[in-house]
Amino acid sequence: MIITVDGTAGSGKSTTAKLVAQRLGYKYIDSGATYRALAFLVKKNGIDPKDENEVVGLSEKLELNFNEGRAILDGEDVTEQIRNEEIGKLASFCSIYKRVRENMVALQHRLADEENVVCEGRDIGTVVFPDAEVKFYIDASIKERAKRRRKELLERGIHKKTSDIEKDIGERDLQDKTRVHSPLCVPEGAVVINTTNLSIEEEVEEVIKIIKDSKIQRFKD
Repeated sequence: MIITVDGTAGSGKSTTAKLVAQRLGYKYIDSGATYRALAFLVKKNGIDPKDENEVVGLSEKLELNFNEGRAILDGEDVTEQIRNEEIGKLASFCSIYKRVRENMVALQHRLADEENVVCEGRDIGTVVFPDAEVKFYIDASIKERAKRRRKELLERGIHKKTSDIEKDIGERDLQDKTRVHSPLCVPEGAVVINTTNLSIEEEVEEVIKIIKDSKIQRFKD
């Protein structure tokens, strides 16, 4: 069974998808981490991200897997290393290349091969797994997303103005929704959940309830 969770940055989709996968005993796939892992290698190898051929070449050789939610790149746990702002922006830039996105989709298909998975990202229910059994699209107001992001940064000892974070999120939303290849949008047939006034636990419970109801309905059919 494949469950897809698409949505905007800071909406809670990653945490929700990870917890849902844990509770259902499914494999968790963070599609964003595939692009971040690529960006990590681009930086590590001193490659100019504007050199499309070099970036595409790296994406073809990317060896990435997930173990209990941890990103394992070439046998090394890089979960924390790929989570900083610089890698995030570099990943977003690398994702504009059509051949990179094609290679990442192929990788995500391999990761989900013959397993029950919860996969999250920004084009999972539209491009990667358009025929997934259950799809979700998670969103929240920019103010709420900025608030959550600021709290996360403070926990890591990073101080940033809420207004600056809101600006960053707005720019990321615009880039994700207007890019030529695989723009962020609500997948056909997806259940839309606005998490502005929901806790993570409430999000998780709502998603699991919908998945279980879907399983029951499919059994009846």
